[in-house]
Amino acid sequence: MEKTNIYYFELLKKELVTTFLKTHSAPNNIEDWKGEEITLFQEDLFDKVKGKVSEKWFYTYCKNTSNKLPRIDILNLLSTYVGYENWNDFMIKNQKSSTKRTLKKSFLTGLVFLVSIVFGRYLIQPTTHKFIFCFVDQITDVPITKTPLHITVLSKTESPLYFKSDSLGCFEHLTKEKQLTFIVGSPYHKTDTITRTISSNTNSTVRVASDDYALLLDYYVNNNTKDWKAHKQKLENLIDDDVEIYRFYGSRLGVEIYSKSNFIQLISTPTKTLKNIKILDKVIHKGKIVKLKFIVK
Repeated sequence: MEKTNIYYFELLKKELVTTFLKTHSAPNNIEDWKGEEITLFQEDLFDKVKGKVSEKWFYTYCKNTSNKLPRIDILNLLSTYVGYENWNDFMIKNQKSSTKRTLKKSFLTGLVFLVSIVFGRYLIQPTTHKFIFCFVDQITDVPITKTPLHITVLSKTESPLYFKSDSLGCFEHLTKEKQLTFIVGSPYHKTDTITRTISSNTNSTVRVASDDYALLLDYYVNNNTKDWKAHKQKLENLIDDDVEIYRFYGSRLGVEIYSKSNFIQLISTPTKTLKNIKILDKVIHKGKIVKLKFIVK
């Protein structure tokens, strides 16, 4: 198979990621997707274009680099998913874009070469990068401002640095490194390790899972019925009455459907189940959760 066609298939894979991330959360590289992300992609593909690809196909063509193209019907299906009429339409339009990029790149290459001669001594100096992160609740997408988050910045060459999020729920850090790794958490939020690069388009917002078990346990121990009721009412207001809630079980054991009241009861009681809940995906419409998927690890 011609290398040109393989090149355009790699472009198509990148557009698959862009399209999927508009409504779902997943790594920016399709090669890093795992079982949960692959299942959600299969569902999204079927919802939008009524087509399917198997998990084996995904591992063959997406998680690994193949020296041959998929069948033309699959290429047409995926091209339609990302907004084109078919595979041929995708290649034609990207060929035009590639030509424009080549001309632009030639111009920019010459410009950069000229600038490098004039300002060479400045270009070789290390650049300081500014990372800015704002933390939001994993379920509500509301900024976390009530409880400061503890942040530990990790470095391969230096000792860890310790910070707290500000009153807006944000954190800013200057470094000469292009990649930043830090640990975030609080007494009422689950600890997570975050790695972001300066080139990432999604490095500003970080979703943090609340530790509802610790929060509700505090309400129960201190007999704080006022805050417990307020917490429950906030969930009532956030979740749509006609919400679709699915609990997934591992090893293909099936899916259980939850009602709004049953789900709120589940996440309003400090049990071991609550401690191990992980939100897989959610859809918010007009400020309310209309679809939610979760698993208990």
